[in-house]
Amino acid sequence: MSLKSYHTKRNFKESPEPPGKHLHKNQGPPIFVVQRHKASHLHYDFRLEHNGKLKSWAVPKGPSMNPADKRLAMMVEDHPYEYKDFKGVIPSGYGAGIVEIWDKGYYMPLDEDLQPAKSLAAGLKNGHVKILLKGKKLKGIFALIELKSQENGWLLIKDSDEYAVDKPYNSEEYTPKNSPINKALQKSSSTKKRS
Repeated sequence: MSLKSYHTKRNFKESPEPPGKHLHKNQGPPIFVVQRHKASHLHYDFRLEHNGKLKSWAVPKGPSMNPADKRLAMMVEDHPYEYKDFKGVIPSGYGAGIVEIWDKGYYMPLDEDLQPAKSLAAGLKNGHVKILLKGKKLKGIFALIELKSQENGWLLIKDSDEYAVDKPYNSEEYTPKNSPINKALQKSSSTKKRS
């Protein structure tokens, strides 16, 4: 995917999102970012730097550190590299709502034998991506597996390694209670109770 779809869906006169006019030239290890996004529905956006852009998936239930969880991840349009730092309010239009950064760090693409790979390209083409994440919340090996039965559908799955957990994992429990989205949700809940 190119950034054409990203640009088409947005009005940058109204949205504070970065326009991303140029592809980023990577000078170091590739980055990943997970953004918590309260739009029409609360979800998480999982993004991996690739070819100067961010490959992006919307993960409704958020990522999990439990290998038993197979989290649906819908591939969406590529985002510009600058989006890795974006947080704030999208006032109207596509994706209107609040965006906050839930986790970020670096990643290493791996091949099928879990050895370092040059890029995500082969995994994306084959529908089976393996990556080693080095974030504050997400650590260790993860897999993205394409669903043949659902267009743009993938599964985000934690690998069984030293960072994996065997108890239920809820991304919401690892979000600060005073985050901008949580404040907005509390305010909305209080307003509904009064009316």
